[in-house]
Amino acid sequence: MPNIKSAKKRVEISRKRAAKNAAARSTIKTTIKKFHAAIAADSAPEQIQSVFTKAISLLDRAARKGLIHRNAVARKKSKLAKKLNASLSQRAETNEA
Repeated sequence: MPNIKSAKKRVEISRKRAAKNAAARSTIKTTIKKFHAAIAADSAPEQIQSVFTKAISLLDRAARKGLIHRNAVARKKSKLAKKLNASLSQRAETNEA
């Protein structure tokens, strides 16, 4: 444990920021899991789209704040969009047949 007052303050600030970042990462992971669950459960396209939009928003915010590297965010967004498009096209094919 540090003895200097400014060092003690930095430790406390680091703890607070780490907790906040962990909560933000957890929220992102939970939203992505909800998106996958909505697709697996064959939910309504509007519901899937709304969860997708929320996930993209959270990812963009995380990239902007430096919480997750921008390339990692781009990769995650791409995977989600690919899965969304596959789900919607599969739905369209099922409705046509």
